[in-house]
Amino acid sequence: MNRPKRIAAAVLAVALAGPLAACGDSSDSKSGGNVALNYWLWDDNQTASYQACADAFHQANPTITVKISQTAWAQYWQNLTTQLASGSAPDVWTDHASYYPQFVTSNQILDIQPYVDQDKVDLNQYQAGLADLFVKDGKRYGLPKDWDTMALVYNTTLLSAQGVTPEAMADLTWNPTDGGSLQQVIAKATVDQNGHNGLDPAFDKNKVKVYGFEPEWADGSQGQNGWGDFAVSNGFTFLDKNPWGTHYNYDDPKLAQTIDWYKQLIDKGYAPKFDKKSTVGRDAVMDAGQGAITIVGSWTISTYLGSSAKQKYAFAPLPTGPAGRKTAINGLSDAIYAGTKHKDEAWKWVKFLGSSDCQDLVGANAVVFPAIKTATDKSLAAHQAKGRDVRAFTDQAKAPGGTFFLPITDHGNEVSQIVEDAVQSVILGQAPAGEALKKANDKVNALFK
Repeated sequence: MNRPKRIAAAVLAVALAGPLAACGDSSDSKSGGNVALNYWLWDDNQTASYQACADAFHQANPTITVKISQTAWAQYWQNLTTQLASGSAPDVWTDHASYYPQFVTSNQILDIQPYVDQDKVDLNQYQAGLADLFVKDGKRYGLPKDWDTMALVYNTTLLSAQGVTPEAMADLTWNPTDGGSLQQVIAKATVDQNGHNGLDPAFDKNKVKVYGFEPEWADGSQGQNGWGDFAVSNGFTFLDKNPWGTHYNYDDPKLAQTIDWYKQLIDKGYAPKFDKKSTVGRDAVMDAGQGAITIVGSWTISTYLGSSAKQKYAFAPLPTGPAGRKTAINGLSDAIYAGTKHKDEAWKWVKFLGSSDCQDLVGANAVVFPAIKTATDKSLAAHQAKGRDVRAFTDQAKAPGGTFFLPITDHGNEVSQIVEDAVQSVILGQAPAGEALKKANDKVNALFK
C-alpha cells in the first residue's frame, strides 16, 4: 500500500489513542510461556484479512497471540517514530520501502537474513524483484507481503456522456508536448457550468463543474500517483542505481517537461488549481462527481469498485509515453523491531505473513495483490468472481519493461520534502520547472556527500 496520502487531521486524531495504548504492553506481555505480539498496519481495508491471518497463526502457535492495531497513514508513521524514540515500538510493523532506510540507519529494525537462511525460506515464490527491495549490504529487513501498480480510474458515466469509449481509454497515448490522446480525453471530460467541454470554444475555465483530471501533489519525491509514472514514460530515471543509489536526476529536462505538462492542464482549466483543490482528497472529489479521471494504485480497487462507491468507475492502463507504458510497482514488507523481547516469536509471525498460508487468505479477500505469485492468482480470481475488471493493474505488472521500482535511498524523508516543495512551487507558478528542479536536485545530492 503504498504511496502515502495526506489524511485529514480530524480523522487522525480519532485513530491516535488505540495504537499508543496497545503499545504500552507491547513486548512485556509474557505469562506462563505465552507471548503477545503487537502488530501495526495502516490500511483499514486490510485489517480483517490480517486478523484472519493472526487467528490462523495463533491456532498453529497456541502460545503466541497477535494484537493488531490500525491507524491511518500519516498518524501511523508519526506514532511509530514516537514509539521507536521511546523504546516501546510494536514487535512487528508493516513497512514501506520509502521509510525503512531510516530504520536501518538507526539500527531499529532486525536483520532477518539469519532466520531466512535457517528456515530455508523460498524467495523465488515472490513477484520478481520484491524480495530484493528490503536488502542492504547482505542484510535483509523484511519478506514481501504484497505489491501494487498504478492505473487510471475514470467515471464511466461522465466519459460516456462525452463519447469516450472503454476501448479508447485502454489505448491512450501521452507526450509532454500536446498530451497525446490522453489530453484530448481529459479536455472532453472537463465540463463547465454551462455544459461546454474543454474542447468547445465557449468553454469557461473559470466556471468548471467537472474537472477532467484530478492530480496528486502531496506525492513526495516519487510521484507514484502521477508525475513519476509519466516522467518515466518520458525517459526519466530517478537514480544512478536502485536501490541504494547516491545520485538523483531531478534536474533531467524530461522531468521538467512532465511537470510543465501538468501545469498547463491547470492553466487550461482541465485540472483544479493547486491552491484551490478540495481538502477532502481525490477519492471524495471523484465520488462527488466533480472529477472524471485520476491515477490510483491497485490498493484502491475496493474503494472504486466496492459497494460504497457513489459513482460508476472503471480502470484503464496508464497511457503509452515516448518511452513506452510505465507504472511504478511497489511492495510492502513486515519489519521486526530490533528491541523486541520476542525475536523468535516475531520471526515466526513475519514468516507466516510471508507464507502462502497467510497470503492465500489475503488474496481470497480481493483487497490487495499478495507478493506470492500463486496468491496473486487467487486474488485475481476473487476479483473476477466479484465482477471486477482489474487487468489494468495485473497486465502491466507482467509486461516486459512495463514497471519500475520506486527509489530507495538514505535520506528519504529529506529528499521527499525537498522535491515535493519544488514541484509544488512550479504548480503554484512560483518558479519555472527547470530552475526549481535543478535547485532541488543540488540540495538532494548534497545530502549524499
